[in-house]
Amino acid sequence: MLSTSGPYSLRVMTYNIRYDTVKDGKNQWSLRKNKLINLIRNRAPDLFGVQEALPNQIMDLQNALPAYRYYGVGKIDGKMKGEFSAIFYRIDRFDLLNSGTFWLSKTPRIPGSKAWDAAGTRTCTWVQLRDRYTFQIFYHFNAHFDSTGRTSRLESARLILSQTRAIVGSSTPIILTGDFNASPQSDSYRTFITNAILEDSKNISERSHCGPDSTFSTFTVGRQMGKQIDHIFVTSKDFKVLQHGTLTDSNGGYYPSDHLPVLAEIMFKKIISG
Repeated sequence: MLSTSGPYSLRVMTYNIRYDTVKDGKNQWSLRKNKLINLIRNRAPDLFGVQEALPNQIMDLQNALPAYRYYGVGKIDGKMKGEFSAIFYRIDRFDLLNSGTFWLSKTPRIPGSKAWDAAGTRTCTWVQLRDRYTFQIFYHFNAHFDSTGRTSRLESARLILSQTRAIVGSSTPIILTGDFNASPQSDSYRTFITNAILEDSKNISERSHCGPDSTFSTFTVGRQMGKQIDHIFVTSKDFKVLQHGTLTDSNGGYYPSDHLPVLAEIMFKKIISG
């Protein structure tokens, strides 16, 4: 996916990069990180959200991608312990105005908390950015939902909607990325797209979706894929979506992660004059 609209469009990516574990054998992080980093370089997102990133993986990305800065915290202690749902943004394009993380639980301000039928702790990280090209201020939220708890996913979607209203209000553009462990047929997905604010960028893209619908791939190229669970949502009153794709970059045998990244090129409907 090449940019179709010059410097004013935003290329947004969501990517579950798979946590670092020796159990992955030939697909463990140390053996695949350069492929994943090169994918990000080549696809050149302006901002991207990652899921399942452990602290060493965050540092590897930051060190290899100096054109970006990140915000995020570990899900266990709100500092550096556990997986991050971090957001990376281009420092030559965006000014970071504010940031935060809340936990997908009944006590969203308490680090490490979980609730409902969730198997583990999950978070949503957000940043408030000013775009130096368009002078627009917007928010990017990035989340990772529980993989087993259906009630947890539904309540997490409801929580994100209530938190965005509390943090953002109703007039500021929002981008929401993540691994939601939820297909378009799920209750949690429908909670987002029936709220009259957010739309799935895939559904409103001006160009037809490119690539497979599935985003859970396993590492092996050619193996049957799983569901479409990674999504990019936007406030459709603020953004138009120029194109949308699920990326299948690989070395011919293996993908850089067990999820495929999703990339959308979007554009503010209103450009503010400087």
